[in-house]
Amino acid sequence: MNSLIIVVVGALFCLLSAAAFGAMAVFGKLSYDEGASVDALLLVRFGLAGLVLLAIALARGVFRGIPRRAVLVSLGMGVFGYAAQAGLYFSALTRIDASLVALLLYLYPILVMVGAVLLGRERASRRRVWALGLAFGGIVLVLSGATSGRFNLTGALLAAGAAVVYTCYILVGDRTTADVPPLALATLVCIGAFGTFLVNAILRGNAGGITEISSAGWFWLAVLSLVSTVAAILLFFAGMARVGPSVASILSILEPVVTVASAALVFGEHLSPLQCIGGAIVLSAVLIVQWPTRIVRESEMRPTEQPEIMLT
Repeated sequence: MNSLIIVVVGALFCLLSAAAFGAMAVFGKLSYDEGASVDALLLVRFGLAGLVLLAIALARGVFRGIPRRAVLVSLGMGVFGYAAQAGLYFSALTRIDASLVALLLYLYPILVMVGAVLLGRERASRRRVWALGLAFGGIVLVLSGATSGRFNLTGALLAAGAAVVYTCYILVGDRTTADVPPLALATLVCIGAFGTFLVNAILRGNAGGITEISSAGWFWLAVLSLVSTVAAILLFFAGMARVGPSVASILSILEPVVTVASAALVFGEHLSPLQCIGGAIVLSAVLIVQWPTRIVRESEMRPTEQPEIMLT
């Protein structure tokens, strides 16, 4: 009975994490409506989230024993990789619907699989080839059905670029940060990304337009930072510790569903029937890729295995 409760609680944590990540696009658009710019949003998000995560990480002592090189690599992943991914993602949100951004970004599990095969880290299989074909067909339907006035080619390319950069971020991190605890890695990545946007704000002046944000805008930025970043990350780690990385990844597929649903509720965004079919096909392909041949609990993982760190 205790084991069942642990699994149920872990699954709930993972679903709450996915919901928090999924709502991030809506919080971002709400902050845009209240005067926040992309630069200001990213500066506040990573500054506040990095500060809170750093306090938690120091309290837990997760930095002890981490090699200096691994710390520098983790910071570099934030400075270059994750800063670029977040910049592309939130820039795309200014041009196209949040639901479309979410579906395009969620190509990254498929792209990671392709990259791992090309790099010789994993083997191609019939299941993965089918998943790749489904994902490609689904995205064609999603884009071909984007006939509303909110569709913008530049926005779509920015969202797709975010998926590509996130793929590279994961593939690099998989080999270079295997000895860094997940919480420490998330903290260092956020701090590194904050450094990038702080330098950008200094160079541009006016802190990226941060003085033009209304009080309501500051509220939505705080929610985005604390709920869709800090809480989402901590909930994912807590859930993964109870159900393992395989199940946690599968449950995380709720994220784009939450984005689509919340965007429809708050902004009245609606995918066309063709886009809905395409989105369902894309998520099915992701599920095929992430569904393991055998469910592995974290306690059964080899010491060298590193679960994916989610910072969507």
